[in-house]
Amino acid sequence: MSSNSVSPTTRIIAVTNQKGGVGKTTTTINLAAALARKQRVLLVDLDPQGNASTGLGIEYDQRNIGTYAALMQEAEPQALAQPTEFENLSIITANNELAGAELEMIADERREYRLRDALRSLEGDYDTILIDCPPSLGLLTLNALVAADSVLVPLQCEFFALEGISQLVRTIDRVRRAFNADLHLEGIVLTMYDRRNNLSELVAQDARGFFGEQVLETLIPRNIRISEAQSHGSPVLNYDARSTGAVAYVALADELLKRTENRTKA
Repeated sequence: MSSNSVSPTTRIIAVTNQKGGVGKTTTTINLAAALARKQRVLLVDLDPQGNASTGLGIEYDQRNIGTYAALMQEAEPQALAQPTEFENLSIITANNELAGAELEMIADERREYRLRDALRSLEGDYDTILIDCPPSLGLLTLNALVAADSVLVPLQCEFFALEGISQLVRTIDRVRRAFNADLHLEGIVLTMYDRRNNLSELVAQDARGFFGEQVLETLIPRNIRISEAQSHGSPVLNYDARSTGAVAYVALADELLKRTENRTKA
């Protein structure tokens, strides 16, 4: 485990891709719910748009000062974590104030470590912490990468999908060299997979040819139930547990848990 870990039994995963529309927040929400079947999970909404907070049913007027306060050191993360209606799943929400955090942190000598310092105080409270990053490689995402043990990259099965991934991998390498020596790629998860579309299979083949075993076996399909669940402020596992989307996210959670177990044994 990373020396940045909250505790030996807690892992922190940053879910990121600087390209928008790839299923990043959707993956974070639904993976969190699937992991919460077996673990204590905290979702940290680090995207000023606050879509992860909305996707877990937290109305805007119910959100506290959340991740902004954690980054600005205005409140302890324990006080900021809100329970959701889903057992074992809590969230630190995001609101509009978070959009100004990058500018406010820029003059701080330890600006890259703000989130890591905050999450360290949660030692022993959670088994997994998932960070939903904004669709950029700015200071907020950098804070997530410095705080995390690993990075999960959603990659949509669309044309041009692989463009930009190499830039993200280079960023991870730079963060590893400069700030977080133990940061590693948790995996690449293929999203919006459509078995009826030859392009989806071609993108999947290209990704596996380039990244090998770093591409997770689980494929997240295009599934209307996933979109419907989000509009109801609910993970698809709670909205329709028998849908192909829900089954896929359960499989993704189990695959990640198995990988962690194998890595620990090694």
